[in-house]
Amino acid sequence: MKSAFVFPGQGSQSVGMLSAAAETWPMISETFDEASNVLGYDLWHLCQHGPAEELNKTMITQPALLTASVALWRQWCVSDGPRPDFVAGHSLGEYSALVAAESLDFIEAVRLVQLRGELMQDAVPEGQGRMAAILGLDDADVIAACQEAAEGDVVSAVNFNAPGQVVIAGSAAAVERAIELCKTRGARKAMPLPVSVPSHCALMKGAAEQLAEALEDIRFNDAVIPVVQNVNAEPATDAGVLKANLLKQLYSPVLWTDSVQKLSSDGVGVAVECGAGKVLAGLIKRIDRSLPVYGIENPDSLSEAIKAFGQS
Repeated sequence: MKSAFVFPGQGSQSVGMLSAAAETWPMISETFDEASNVLGYDLWHLCQHGPAEELNKTMITQPALLTASVALWRQWCVSDGPRPDFVAGHSLGEYSALVAAESLDFIEAVRLVQLRGELMQDAVPEGQGRMAAILGLDDADVIAACQEAAEGDVVSAVNFNAPGQVVIAGSAAAVERAIELCKTRGARKAMPLPVSVPSHCALMKGAAEQLAEALEDIRFNDAVIPVVQNVNAEPATDAGVLKANLLKQLYSPVLWTDSVQKLSSDGVGVAVECGAGKVLAGLIKRIDRSLPVYGIENPDSLSEAIKAFGQS
């Protein structure tokens, strides 16, 4: 039986995250100190004390979650946790996965996700973009509703998170139209999300072009652990492939349901969510109930996860 680590993206952050872990593991504060030196502000203090409005800003959320995931990954490694057979990350979490797979240096990743957040925030003026969660509707119906709602604007399905749980994004007016069309098609819920950045849609192509310039100067290595990437739900280790798909990810849908199904079909029977919160564990439970997902936010849960990996 094979194993996987999965790394969460935006939405998993909260003020006070990893506070208990930091009391026991010096690795947590050491990793946050590294990131703070790059960012020029005290990232750990902001994560612990907020305010939440500041932590939830895209250009801050991204390095905060990356650092939290890498800190826990490092703790797993120094605790003699076995190397997983695969890694995968949801949206921003793919950067954490690449660091774990030794394809991307942590410090370079911190710089990249800070820039990524800034470019995403600047790509669409505040109030002009929107995202919404559509619950209880088939993927095909959500896609059809977006096509009908577009009317020359941008709106598309961008996060296929689990069966019956899809996120759409685009221009504010088109998203509003798509919400109403999803409701008429029988969606259980169709509700705007409290974010202003319409991630993973065509409105992010300009940001991707600017990010491409930064990526030219970043060294990517072949991954030592296959990375199941968002854009195609396929594992890759080649540095060039990983880099190209990471760039496409900014304006392409996150195929999370397909990614989890790929892990299962490739023999993964146990997984660890490496980061703050339990968002991915909840999604995976909806995708494949037979795949247990462990957390590692404290010594007890880490020991339990290592034991489960040892039995895999």
